[in-house]
Amino acid sequence: MTDKVIENNQVTVMGEIVSAFSYSHEIFGEGFYMVDVKCKRLSESYDIIPVMVSERLIDVTGDYTGALICVIGQFRSYNRHEEHKNRLVLSVFAREIGFIEEMEESSKTNQIFLDGYICKEPVYRKTPLGREIADLLLAVNRPYGKSDYIPCICWGRNARYANQFKVGERCAVWGRIQSREYMKKLDEDNVEKRIAFEVSVSKMELGEGGEIEENCQDLPN
Repeated sequence: MTDKVIENNQVTVMGEIVSAFSYSHEIFGEGFYMVDVKCKRLSESYDIIPVMVSERLIDVTGDYTGALICVIGQFRSYNRHEEHKNRLVLSVFAREIGFIEEMEESSKTNQIFLDGYICKEPVYRKTPLGREIADLLLAVNRPYGKSDYIPCICWGRNARYANQFKVGERCAVWGRIQSREYMKKLDEDNVEKRIAFEVSVSKMELGEGGEIEENCQDLPN
């Protein structure tokens, strides 16, 4: 069961470490730490992706800033309670880590595959320039009755296709993890810059139906 579940959430990211390790939490005596990895896009821009690493995988007391790294793992989520509501927090959970000498131009530095279930009605819209976009929230099952809730964004023909999806339908997506800055209004006088993470979908298909192992009632809006 565990191997089958792991197959439904696969991530590979390659890039430059651009932060120190910061403590996240501990489970059964095993410490977990966060580090940021900068992944280049095909254009001149890049994504900064948060990676959660066990202290058993790497010496988290070392300074690896500037080092090139390859991470294989899963894209995971959890709800963090703040300001009387939940906030969805996303990161790559590292299962394997390796340092690399250089990045080849042909390297696929940011890849993700998810096989999950549509958790909310798709949100379809058009930009002022007429580009079609659809937002999906995918529930991807994890062992022990848990699920990760992954926001996905689709473009063009994929957006039109995704707009027909129904809650509970099974869906597989291929794409990359992207980071996006936005301004969060805290009150009438204050705004805060935040970073959102989502899957930019390049390919998708509907599969056979099934059940989400955890409901979506407590998800943040």
